Amino acid sequence: MLQLSEFLPPRPESTWKLVRQAGVENVIGVLNGAEQDQRMFASVGSAGWKPDERDEVPWSVAAIKHNIEIYEKWGFKLIGTEDTAPMDKVRMGLDGRDQQIEQFIEQIRTLGKLGIPVMAYNWMALSSWGRTDTELVDRGGALVTGYTQFVGQAGTPLLEEGVLSADQMWDALDYFLRAVVPEAEKAGVRLAMHPDDPPQQVDRGVPRIMSSVAGYRKLLELMPSDHNGITFCQGNFALMPEVLGGDVSVPDLIREFGTDKIPFVHFRDVKGTVAEFRETFHDAGQTDMAECLRAYKEIGFEGAMRPDHVPTLEGESNSRPGYEMLGRLFAIGYIRGLEHAAYGHPSVR
Repeated sequence: MLQLSEFLPPRPESTWKLVRQAGVENVIGVLNGAEQDQRMFASVGSAGWKPDERDEVPWSVAAIKHNIEIYEKWGFKLIGTEDTAPMDKVRMGLDGRDQQIEQFIEQIRTLGKLGIPVMAYNWMALSSWGRTDTELVDRGGALVTGYTQFVGQAGTPLLEEGVLSADQMWDALDYFLRAVVPEAEKAGVRLAMHPDDPPQQVDRGVPRIMSSVAGYRKLLELMPSDHNGITFCQGNFALMPEVLGGDVSVPDLIREFGTDKIPFVHFRDVKGTVAEFRETFHDAGQTDMAECLRAYKEIGFEGAMRPDHVPTLEGESNSRPGYEMLGRLFAIGYIRGLEHAAYGHPSVR
């Protein structure tokens, strides 16, 4: 059975009751005040998810235990994190990266001690997921996010062209994996690399190396281990050149990588290409989502899966593009229905 999950920062809201009422018991969390908690929502102008002021190092045992206690009061179990200590010096191979790697290792050890099995991270230096539009009109007037490459690349440069090369980022990734994967193995924590979002080769002067299937195959070859794995974000894999070119499908990739390399799934879809795309309702994109669930069943996947980047529906403010509640409830029901069709209803399993 899947571990159907939701993404909830450790700051309770009344809408959490809706998530529990929809049958979700598991949480994938950010760390209060850590890198992605401060970065990933600011990039699309989301409001209301600002870190609490706490006298805690976000990746410490005390801070994550605090988060666990918050979730448990609402009936949730924390089963993974999508956040880390700052990592840009690590990603770019700069002086000071060893200290950042030590902080990453501290988090690995903390998660291991607390029995949290998945630690998702990314290799997007100086930014997080990016969109150029957060109010595209979709089905029935719903609002979705989207990206137009020529608009996005015309924005303020993150780095001047040529300052950092893809080869340097690969060397930095190799250095990082050699330091952290053995620690993850000892702690029993599975690392899960999220794709570049959007999966393009360069973003405003910064190389993006987790933007193709070939890149992921190389990642897994650098440090072969069940603890060096993938956040299988379907919407990003659907935009990679090998998929758009017809060489392979998203279900094919699920079967190729297998449960040994996929500890965690973002179940989402898009319409378009990396040059121009929009998010979609889960039943209205360009990927065969039912076939994806059948593929997960075939590989024996029973890990964490959560919906991501949902439409904003009638009556919602769109103050959190991609993360308003009604679209998430639609997605939860859709995933649960596909799960029961592929895996069987719990009463007969």
